[in-house]
Amino acid sequence: MTPQPNPQVGAAVKAADRAHVFHSWSAQELIDPLAVAGAEGSYFWDYDGKRYLDFTSGLVFTNIGYQHPKVVAAIQEQAATLSTFAPAFAVEARSEAARLIAERTPGDLDKIFFTNGGAEAVENATRMARLHTGRPKILSAYRSYHGATSTAINLTGDPRRWPNDIGAAGVVHFWAPFLYRSPFHAENERQECERALQHLEDTIAFEGPGTIAAVILETIPGTAGIMTPPPGYLTGVREICDRYGIVFVLDEVMAGFGRTGKWFAADHYEVTPDLMTFAKGVNSGYVPLGGVAISSAIAETFARRPYPGGLTYSGHPLACAAAVATINVMEEEGIVEQAARIGETVLGPGLRELAERHPSVGEVRGTGVFWALELVKDRETREPLVPYNAAGTDNAPMAAFGATAKAHGLWPFINMNRTHVVPPCNVTEAEAKEGLAVLDMALSIADEHTV
Repeated sequence: MTPQPNPQVGAAVKAADRAHVFHSWSAQELIDPLAVAGAEGSYFWDYDGKRYLDFTSGLVFTNIGYQHPKVVAAIQEQAATLSTFAPAFAVEARSEAARLIAERTPGDLDKIFFTNGGAEAVENATRMARLHTGRPKILSAYRSYHGATSTAINLTGDPRRWPNDIGAAGVVHFWAPFLYRSPFHAENERQECERALQHLEDTIAFEGPGTIAAVILETIPGTAGIMTPPPGYLTGVREICDRYGIVFVLDEVMAGFGRTGKWFAADHYEVTPDLMTFAKGVNSGYVPLGGVAISSAIAETFARRPYPGGLTYSGHPLACAAAVATINVMEEEGIVEQAARIGETVLGPGLRELAERHPSVGEVRGTGVFWALELVKDRETREPLVPYNAAGTDNAPMAAFGATAKAHGLWPFINMNRTHVVPPCNVTEAEAKEGLAVLDMALSIADEHTV
């Protein structure tokens, strides 16, 4: 689709937004939202006709890109047939979505509880774990994000938790492995894995194993930095949880449905959790949908005991029809395999080549279409390009990097001192290379702030 400029409409959209829309995570008078006129595939455009290659996939959810015609048609067909229905009934779109998801989840995660998004999925997974075990505490990692609802934000390990933190009893944070900035003074992945597992076991010992309901981890942390866990870590966590009767929860809200080059990131590590949360890519974000995939043991807990939780729109027919269409499209078009191939042959090599030429790049990490560049002032000391949770003038180097990328038609995903490379899973080779070329220019701006 060719963008058609219409600045008058754009001005009206912007004016109504500024007058009435209250934006998340923002100081309302300090933001200047772009008015978006349309989107298709890996691109979106504004009302001036400027087109952007979206290296954010929205908020890492448009796994099949914008406006895929088969998914749009499925939503339209479902709306004409049965646009909504209460969750207590068996509805074809809901049943089929659950079946298709369960076919792809690892192990015996065969029961699906639907939510409206990832945070609600985490809320319900932790509730299930507490009821299943009869224990109160949930352990989660620093450098994590699990959502913005009450329990989910307290489980989160980044600064968005701070103003929302109620010091809730039952939430305990620990350090997960991250070799580049190792909290364990490790020199290699083996040491990082061993020391991280020992730290977790020590935390469990001092908190009291009999008080801990669950350990929740993002299989590969997303917003916090796309830190792929070292070999053996997740299976080690699984073993620790089994030993103490603790429920193991994997959060695949961002990493799931093809993003890492597998249906789920857990498939890379041959580990099966007791509960797995999902959202975002399950239907490419076309209609809000999330959920919890539940093991047989935990499902049995509620076989004759009512589960005390639910949502008005659980398994909404429009959202489930979009999920059915999205999963079928991913199969038919080989999109999971495409994500793996692009990561292995284009993004991975291309990003590592940029790192060789740009002193601002401290580390490249990722898999599939799920990558992060750690930007630093000094490669030797690994000092971040901007301070932790920087804002205002302290964040100027990252702001300049982002502005340069946007000026050249790339919309980047920036968090603290990192830029994440997370295009749609079906991004083409040409589009990926186009994005890398713009990153090359933007990194030259970042280089100006190195020592």
